[in-house]
Amino acid sequence: MALERIQKILAKAGVASRREAERMMIEGRVTVNGRVIEVLGFKADPSKDHIKVDGKRLNLFEPKVILLLNKPRGYLSTVRDPKGRPTIMDLLKNPKWRIYPVGRLDFDAEGLLLLTNDGDLAHLLSHPKFSVPKTYLVKVTGVPEEKKLTRLKKGVALEDGEAKAVSCSLIQEREKNSWVRIVVTEGRNHLVKRMFSAIGHPVLKLKRIEYGPIQLGDLPFGQFRFLTPEEMEKLKKADGR
Repeated sequence: MALERIQKILAKAGVASRREAERMMIEGRVTVNGRVIEVLGFKADPSKDHIKVDGKRLNLFEPKVILLLNKPRGYLSTVRDPKGRPTIMDLLKNPKWRIYPVGRLDFDAEGLLLLTNDGDLAHLLSHPKFSVPKTYLVKVTGVPEEKKLTRLKKGVALEDGEAKAVSCSLIQEREKNSWVRIVVTEGRNHLVKRMFSAIGHPVLKLKRIEYGPIQLGDLPFGQFRFLTPEEMEKLKKADGR
């Protein structure tokens, strides 16, 4: 095999996304032939070199899997938490694969979360340039007027740049709050919450119901399932290419 960058090797092996692999390297968690590798451009031959992550030998032949989890509120979308708070891994009952979440859902958010050991697929689904749509049901304070929802579609100014909704519609109206369905293609931190705050309607509840072509359906809270081969194939074409 030819020499490849370490972060690409780790992604192919299903250890982490390329971005997460770079963070692992910077933290000194990756070794090649016993040497800690912190240089992001370092290359190795996975068929010859002895590559370890957190002291464990890299397994290049782990089957690619994708799980769909219905994340409840009160869980962090991370593999581990130094503060010992509940994470999504507590719901997965010790999976035999080293899987990690594709993107994140806030601690107080719920709904569809994908987890995989396929680094290339995770990159495709989460990188902004691929514009994979994500659909949310959002409970907000008050009832947004149509012109405010139009603002979300035209773009609102946030501290880290403009944000736009692909679509946005009022689906249920109550006296003091309402439910809105919104589709976005970005994954910036707290994006949907910040967008609704920008139009004066803070978020009370946030639930993701679709990620690209994958739908949450009636999967119970805290439960997960494997994606079917057909669903996995659809995900690989989620960027429309």
